[in-house]
Amino acid sequence: MRRRELWREKPEKPTGQWSFSSGTLRSLGESSLLPFPAMASAKTYVTKFKSFVILFFTPILLLPLIILVPDKFVRCAYVIILMAVYWCTDVIPVAVTSLMPVLLFPLLKVLDSKQVCVQYMKDTNMLFVGSLIVASAVERWKLHKRIALRMLLFVGTKPSQLMLGFMSVTAFLSMWISNTATTAMMVPILEAMLEQIVVTNVAVDTCQETLELSDKDKASEFPGNQVIFEELSVQKQEDEDTKNMYKAMNLCVCYAASIGGTATLTGTGPNVVLLGQMQELFPDSKDAMNFASWFGFAFPNMLVMLVLAWLWLQCFYMRPKLKASCICCGLKKKRNNEKVACKVLQEEYRKLGPLSYAECNVLFCFVLLIILWFSRDPGFMPGWLSIAWVSGKTNYVTDATVAIFVAILLFIVPSQKPKFNFSSQTEEEMKTPFYPPPLLDWKFTQEKVPWNVVLLLGGGFAMAKGCEVSGLSEWMARQMEPLSSVRPATITFVLSCLVATITECTSNVATTMLFLPIFASMAQSIGIHPLYVMIPCTMSASLAFMLPVATPPNAIVFSYGHLKIVDMVKTGFIMNCIGIASVFLSVNTWGRTIFNLDDFPDWANSTRINT
Repeated sequence: MRRRELWREKPEKPTGQWSFSSGTLRSLGESSLLPFPAMASAKTYVTKFKSFVILFFTPILLLPLIILVPDKFVRCAYVIILMAVYWCTDVIPVAVTSLMPVLLFPLLKVLDSKQVCVQYMKDTNMLFVGSLIVASAVERWKLHKRIALRMLLFVGTKPSQLMLGFMSVTAFLSMWISNTATTAMMVPILEAMLEQIVVTNVAVDTCQETLELSDKDKASEFPGNQVIFEELSVQKQEDEDTKNMYKAMNLCVCYAASIGGTATLTGTGPNVVLLGQMQELFPDSKDAMNFASWFGFAFPNMLVMLVLAWLWLQCFYMRPKLKASCICCGLKKKRNNEKVACKVLQEEYRKLGPLSYAECNVLFCFVLLIILWFSRDPGFMPGWLSIAWVSGKTNYVTDATVAIFVAILLFIVPSQKPKFNFSSQTEEEMKTPFYPPPLLDWKFTQEKVPWNVVLLLGGGFAMAKGCEVSGLSEWMARQMEPLSSVRPATITFVLSCLVATITECTSNVATTMLFLPIFASMAQSIGIHPLYVMIPCTMSASLAFMLPVATPPNAIVFSYGHLKIVDMVKTGFIMNCIGIASVFLSVNTWGRTIFNLDDFPDWANSTRINT
């Protein structure tokens, strides 16, 4: 009797800790059984003292920089290099590293304390905070789960459609809420569905047992070993197909979460960093890039990447088995799997119950936010901003204003229907306040909003300000003048590959903050549009597909135990290539028109420097 069991790879035992706040995994566990005791001893000592050495010896080893060359831009470079080392090695929390400019810039006379501190609560930070508060309301009332299940039931339950459905839903949700929260919600739904499919396959195998027994007499006409070998080969192939199904479906969720976040300005940290750096480095750029223009550029690119990722996973893990599709048993299993998937999704949706009053209000606020963002200044026509909030060259309302407005609204709009019929209320109901509790309270909000990312953004803006004031940006621009002889498209492609490689090992937000000021200076030096370099490198920072440590969605999927690191590396490498090619294509086609990348803008001629 052939039996199929639930398949699950045994995950390696971790020796470190997950660090979702920084988007990294501290260590993935390493075998203690090494071939040579001496190597084991050396490795133990290196691991034991690594953090201590990096933390205390890095600033000492960098001291000759500011001693031998006591210029202001060198002192600024000292702080930036030190922060880069700490960010990449994670010897102290990333958010704490982001606070170092508040200490070191005043001590080294790069910026005074007031100039540094104001960078930590800029317009971009408020945009990010407002969008995170709205996302926390969506999560609290499980509106994102209802949207996900409804969309999955709509797309169908065939394997290829189901994968595309999971990817589409995950990408859509990660456009508005955090990639980590989206993945953490979608994977349990996926796991429940896959487990039920495997259980159903076991039942189908058992039902087919009686049919196989009737053919025993015919099988005896052939050598006995042939029948045994055929059964073993079929069972082995089915087990391999089950493994591949688990791998493909898990990978499609984490890939879609990373891809979907690139479609909106607030969908992922690097996009927010780009907006903030543009406002800091090029204050005269105004609305050269806003929510509507970014969406018009990035959303088509997201669709292209999503479809190509779906095709790649289909080809690599879920190739159609023509032989199996011609067998009645195979067709019956396929139909049963589709029924089981539909039943699981319907059961999960049933558990949510009817649409509640709170969910309706959250949905209203969410839709209102999107409409106000798109209609503020759409570009092709006057927006509501031009009605009363423009005076000369000053725009009084930004996307951050809209985000904070809706965020405040969530603390006012009730989560239950107010009761106006006072005469029919019981004594207990009369004691309760007339106005019901709001959709959000501060206790829940402060637990859900990742405040460490706000500090991380502030640290990046402080670094950019230090580069401007100290003259480090100007110095870097002079060093990059020889690049003017290289084609801009080649420069963009090479830098995108560089950022996509580095972001596999470090936080994507930290990577973006380190490189964008350098790339902006380079663009000014060689006379190309700054966005032509900054946009592809920003989007490349989100192309972290190869390692579990690269991004929290990868780590969440890896923790379920169905994937090995080699599986993620093999599929992730091609995904990186797909992402880089897609970004390169979009920047050099419709991106040129949307952002006018062929002309060097007037606002990029010089940066504002306040000393």
